[in-house]
Amino acid sequence: MKILLMSMPDAAAIIMHESAFHMPNIGIASLGANIDAGHQVYIADLIRKRGNVREFVTRTLLKIRPDVVGLSAMAWQYRTCLKLARLVRRLLPAAKIVIGGYHATLMYEEIAASPESEVIDFIVRGEGEEAFRRLINALEGKDRCEDIPSLSFRGTGGFVHNPRGGLLDLSTLKIPIRDRRRLTDGYHIMISKVEVIETSRGCTRACNYCSMNHMYGRTFRPFPLARILADIDDIYTNRRTRWIFVSDDNFVLDPARVMEICDAVIARNYRNLCFTVQADCITISRNEEMVRKLAQAGFKVLFLGIENVSQRNLKMAGKGDIVAASRKAMALCHKYGIMIVAGAMFGFPEDTEEDIVANYQFLKSIEADTIYCQIVTPYPKTGMRRHLLDEGLVTNPDDFTRYNGMWANVRTRHLSSEELQYLVWYHQNQVMGWWEPSERVRARGPVWTAIWRYAFRPYLKVRLGRLLKSHGWRGRFELHYQRMAAANRFPDLEDL
Repeated sequence: MKILLMSMPDAAAIIMHESAFHMPNIGIASLGANIDAGHQVYIADLIRKRGNVREFVTRTLLKIRPDVVGLSAMAWQYRTCLKLARLVRRLLPAAKIVIGGYHATLMYEEIAASPESEVIDFIVRGEGEEAFRRLINALEGKDRCEDIPSLSFRGTGGFVHNPRGGLLDLSTLKIPIRDRRRLTDGYHIMISKVEVIETSRGCTRACNYCSMNHMYGRTFRPFPLARILADIDDIYTNRRTRWIFVSDDNFVLDPARVMEICDAVIARNYRNLCFTVQADCITISRNEEMVRKLAQAGFKVLFLGIENVSQRNLKMAGKGDIVAASRKAMALCHKYGIMIVAGAMFGFPEDTEEDIVANYQFLKSIEADTIYCQIVTPYPKTGMRRHLLDEGLVTNPDDFTRYNGMWANVRTRHLSSEELQYLVWYHQNQVMGWWEPSERVRARGPVWTAIWRYAFRPYLKVRLGRLLKSHGWRGRFELHYQRMAAANRFPDLEDL
């Protein structure tokens, strides 16, 4: 059979412009790699085709003429996913359409019961490699849809939802597709080539704003060390890429495992290899030797979930009092030359303007190299959503296109959604000011940081200064969010 897997073109430009980061989707790459031999498998990351989505998809579909098309989407990408499913149905009526990913996993019952399900043949829920592999076999008559856990399929009276399957044995999974079966290229962080790996799945933390436990449960499963090293070797040798983003939800949950990975990477003596990972403040703050090893092994950038400076808000989010740990974790990472992207959230029920300012001041005081700030989002099926709905604080319960952390879908007891949106943007500009790359950042990217400091930033200061003079802060805010709202509108898909 011919199989085409696609991820969505929608981007969330929270740190920089949406063109600055284009990374491959490891989900479809792993899904495609683990289909049984004998099939022709292709994958495409539509993030690399944002300017001509319809033309590329149409050309690809008519050239390959796949028997099965798989589409993966987050909640805020689902509208685009449906448009592409309609395009597939229009061009190749006989092709089977499968959807998967977080939104399909969380909302499968609602999707199946909606009119939009008419263009969907199958839904793969949760961890997809085994269910999708077996589905392909079933379409060839070698298995039965009724027997495949975690699969939803169209029956005579509507969709049938098979029971959820168990978690996979990660040691059985093959490394993701990165060869010529991948129809898109040019993946980058700024001007550096980048690839993605995973070294574990799941997280044992109890954060109630996260959807992770719906995918994997509250578990943590590591890949075998040999599999991780084979993955790195494939990127380093075959893809000739030196930046690797580790997609694990929390890479450092098991410090002993992290040290083992670091020792193995150090022993291989890779040249100029750079890793970016996500980590929690508590573990980092308690394990200086691990931080030292991370730096020695080439872990150049850590995303730290600082979340909020308010103990009240941290408690509501299912976090402990991590403020002191945040300071210590930041200091340890900087001690060993690791750049920190500090993550924070705004828009908790009791937040005022003063709380927004206090959080930005905290981020500035700990000298974060850059920040990744989101507004609390009531993601489907999370504890946070249930609480905010019960409190009447969700102002946008249904338009999931705005569920990417950039938009205010909630209000607080003191601020409307509109006020919250504006104040988060305004005080980031006022408190944080123009971004000044630290020595760590300049060492990692001397070319693009020089372009930013000596060309692009001076130009923006003049241009935005004129806008500020003519439109004021409110006017500049409106113009900024008009552009953000248009970023994921694809005119060539509007009629679908």
